[in-house]
Amino acid sequence: MQKTIDAIRFLGMDMINEANSGHPGIVLGAAPVVCSLYQYHLNANPLVPDWFNRDRFILAAGHGSALLYATLHLAGYEIPMEEIKRFRQIGSLTPGHPEYRHTPGVDATTGPLGQGVAMAVGVALAESNLAARFNKPDYEVVNHYTYALCGDGDLQEGVTLEAMSLAGHWKLHKLIVLFDSNDIQLDGPTKNAVSDNIQEKVESMGFSYFKVDDANNVLEVSIAIESAKRSDKPSFIEIKSVIGFGSSKAGTSATHGAPLGKEEALKMKQDAGYLEAPFAVDPHAYSDFKNRFAARGQRVYDAWLFYMEGYAKMYPELAKQLQAIIDESVDIDFEQVIPQVAIGTTEATRNSIGTVLAKLSAVMPSMIGGSADLSGSTKVKGVDGNYSFETPQGRNLNFGVREHAMAAITNGLCLHHMKAFSGGFFIFSDYMKPSMRLAALMKLPSMFLFTHDSVAVGEDGPTHEPIEQLAMFRSTPGIVTLRPAHANEVRHAIRYALEHSRRPSVVALTRQNTTVLSEVSYQQFCQGAYVVTSSVDDQGILIATGSEVELALQAAKLLEDLGKPVRVVSMPSMELFLEQEKSLQDEVLPPTLTNRLAIEMGATGLWYRFASKVKGIDTFGESAKEADVLQHFGFTPNEIVRLFLAD
Repeated sequence: MQKTIDAIRFLGMDMINEANSGHPGIVLGAAPVVCSLYQYHLNANPLVPDWFNRDRFILAAGHGSALLYATLHLAGYEIPMEEIKRFRQIGSLTPGHPEYRHTPGVDATTGPLGQGVAMAVGVALAESNLAARFNKPDYEVVNHYTYALCGDGDLQEGVTLEAMSLAGHWKLHKLIVLFDSNDIQLDGPTKNAVSDNIQEKVESMGFSYFKVDDANNVLEVSIAIESAKRSDKPSFIEIKSVIGFGSSKAGTSATHGAPLGKEEALKMKQDAGYLEAPFAVDPHAYSDFKNRFAARGQRVYDAWLFYMEGYAKMYPELAKQLQAIIDESVDIDFEQVIPQVAIGTTEATRNSIGTVLAKLSAVMPSMIGGSADLSGSTKVKGVDGNYSFETPQGRNLNFGVREHAMAAITNGLCLHHMKAFSGGFFIFSDYMKPSMRLAALMKLPSMFLFTHDSVAVGEDGPTHEPIEQLAMFRSTPGIVTLRPAHANEVRHAIRYALEHSRRPSVVALTRQNTTVLSEVSYQQFCQGAYVVTSSVDDQGILIATGSEVELALQAAKLLEDLGKPVRVVSMPSMELFLEQEKSLQDEVLPPTLTNRLAIEMGATGLWYRFASKVKGIDTFGESAKEADVLQHFGFTPNEIVRLFLAD
């Protein structure tokens, strides 16, 4: 086993030295921990890396990517030595931090500290919920553990503690957090920044606590993991290690984020009696992984296939539902489940989302989610009751006031192929942005549903009135931002979010009522923009989103009375519109109609690519009644007419 541990350590060091970039400290210190986990506990199949019922391993301390890549290479994943040698190079399978969907065996994109543990909570939550709903006597078709390896930095991030608090509350007993406890962080000893009693802290959150005094004692590490697997609570294993173990700078922050150099690596190899050539691997390492990890994984995988075959015969309807989740497929008749709302219907789009979610969740077992202590206001709520240890089949998640963890847990659920959604006030998306950005990086179908989307919130004032948030998400690569104008656009927005399994969505919704004044097909909506009304004599265009579409139509009526007919365009998604062919863009926004006014209660900057004039808000909001706030900022039909007619 020591040769296998050394193989991980030195392969990781060689990667970092070759790239002249990386983090050797965790590679040298935590290699025995990861080796023990893969050799004796983790059930996964390197030949089928995306096997649904595999144990998950999330490297929360994503800067230790060389540790993970070295392990995955030795374990038989399709990461050839050529890619190991291309660590941190453009286009390689071994980027600086682990990337989901990019490297075989990587179960989540990590790097921003804190995110990994929080996502692991979401993965463990998905396992618990699916097991409660699909497992039957003699057929445990969903049954696996979720492991996360974290460092001191992860535990200093608020998102980790938010998520761990929920994990303990929910008693997610198949979640095991491995803490690489080396008392060092980048700026020096951790005692400079924290003095927490970690045992008391995690136990107070509902975790079982275990401690291993020496990371190099593989037997003790393995015993602790086995004990954690038998706990009826989530488990936290503190494993004392030495950062940069075996190097001349061991135990110091100097080993955290800088290569130690080829001379140092050679000396360490000589001291260990290991092969001296760069990237040389002792054959024992390959055989150890093949005979333990790979052989065990193949056995467990084959057994799962056998049980799935019997399950399909005994419980055909449940098997069909589970297979749809495994395949991430959506096969429902949206027009039947959420039929079109009649013209003239008036309701807040937050109410529309509540209705749509309830109807879709009733026919889609993969849907799960909730709000950050706001479901009464957002109407974003799951079905089948509240999820808890006692009622694990419930699909409504009470996140409490934990927006950051809510977003990361939503990502974790989606990593487990759930159609997960979260709800909150749009202004509090600021707390969620890091997780939402990772959703885009991972191409997850996370649904981030926000209400109270403008200054029309009113009395709560500028602290609760979003201004720059729409522009922020429209500028984030990979996210699609949808701001529906009325109930029928809400239907289409959720359908889009559910049908696109490689893209997260942001849906911004109103607290105030909007009226369905025109029809819109799903195809039109997916264009990102469509013509609501027009005439042969149009003298310009009013472009709007959300509740402002109704305002644009009111202004258009006044302009028509003045003999100045205009085209009104609803643009629920800038991003989708910009993805269309130029011919379609010109059809919706004819180049000949140069007098264009965009109308949206938010930051104006991005609108100038579509319009010559913009009616928006580039200041913070005001606290007053909704009508007074809208009057104050000039979101009235008469003001829109004045601006359109102005030179």
